[in-house]
Amino acid sequence: MIRVRFAPSPTGYLHIGGARTALFNWMYAKAQGGQFILRIEDTDKVRSKEEYLDEILDSMKWLGLTWDEYYKQSDRFDLYQKYAQKLLDEGKAYKDGEAVILKMPERIIKTYDLIRDEIVVDSKEIKDQVLMKSDGSPTYSFACVIDDALMEISCVIRGEDHISNTPKQIVIYEALGFKPPKFAHLPLILDDERARMSKRAGAVAVTDYRTQGFLPQAVVNYLMLLGWSPGNNQEKVTMEAAVKNFSIKKVNKAGAVFSLDKLKWLNGQYIKEMDTAKLAELLAPLLKQKYPEKALPDGKALENIVHLFKGRMATLTDFLEWTDFIFVDDVQHDEESKQKHLSQDRSKEFVLLAEVLNQLDDFNAKSAEESFRKVVEQLGLAAGDLVHPVRVALTGRAVGPGLFDTMAVLGKEKTVSRLRKFFK
Repeated sequence: MIRVRFAPSPTGYLHIGGARTALFNWMYAKAQGGQFILRIEDTDKVRSKEEYLDEILDSMKWLGLTWDEYYKQSDRFDLYQKYAQKLLDEGKAYKDGEAVILKMPERIIKTYDLIRDEIVVDSKEIKDQVLMKSDGSPTYSFACVIDDALMEISCVIRGEDHISNTPKQIVIYEALGFKPPKFAHLPLILDDERARMSKRAGAVAVTDYRTQGFLPQAVVNYLMLLGWSPGNNQEKVTMEAAVKNFSIKKVNKAGAVFSLDKLKWLNGQYIKEMDTAKLAELLAPLLKQKYPEKALPDGKALENIVHLFKGRMATLTDFLEWTDFIFVDDVQHDEESKQKHLSQDRSKEFVLLAEVLNQLDDFNAKSAEESFRKVVEQLGLAAGDLVHPVRVALTGRAVGPGLFDTMAVLGKEKTVSRLRKFFK
């Protein structure tokens, strides 16, 4: 049975690198018909916090990374103490005060890595290893080895920053009489300057991407591409499709460059293809949060607005920016657009257009366009002479969806009111 694990420490939120490690473990398990174990490594009594644990579990669920078994190391301290005593009794470890320390044997330690091939280390380069700290808690490597062995983990898939831990842990496996698992060390995630990812460059919590309006399926899709490729230059791939041809041996050794622009592009593709009603459901709470005191559109009315803007959104929060002119009473006008399109006095044209639009009983995109074209013809103008000035007056900006669709979602009252009072 293939069994893998993801083992985060609740000393901080789940960041994007940890999420990628969890995903590759999950995909490996699913591709092999195996099991995915979530193990919380909370042996650091001071730094481990319940709020971090809650966030890690919530983020895992949001990403769709469900687990088959769940463990917390803080529930297993008796086990670690038992095995430490075993090593002491066998003379393989000794005490320095209250700490239990493993004697490092002198030999060449060889590890076969599924991604990096053979890794060879001389044990002379490794000092004796602390197994149990003076406060009675286990060290990372000791608890990790015992748990991986007892949980029958067949392959340990983790970041390449753990490569230096592997030979130490192999010695612990052998001292305890356990068979080591296979190992695979994933490449680091790099920023656009090919340096190790920092918070400044985007190494933030999964929660932050969620708050910024990224969809879980887009985040998962993008994380897949950081070190692995589904082939055929495919960039948009579902979890189900990726699992079918995932192989840990096809993961690159080189670091994977994280691009926020690429993630936004991919997220935009998922938004464009999403059912409008479903997208409206996701956006409704964001609107409510931004405009808590306003009566907001719902149902078909909200779907009409969402449909109009979904092609322009890279994230869910973009919707709030694009549509602010619909929900506010006084629109803020972009100064550059105002200077470019409204420096000329258009009061005569605006007043006439407002009067014609106000007379419409059925105000929609089609009737608004017909009225607009009558007005420009009556005034002897080209339609283009008035489109941009009207758009800026109504929305505050020079770019956006079609003007008449925009009028329809804005509604007759606000459209007429803004045209009438702009040059007053």
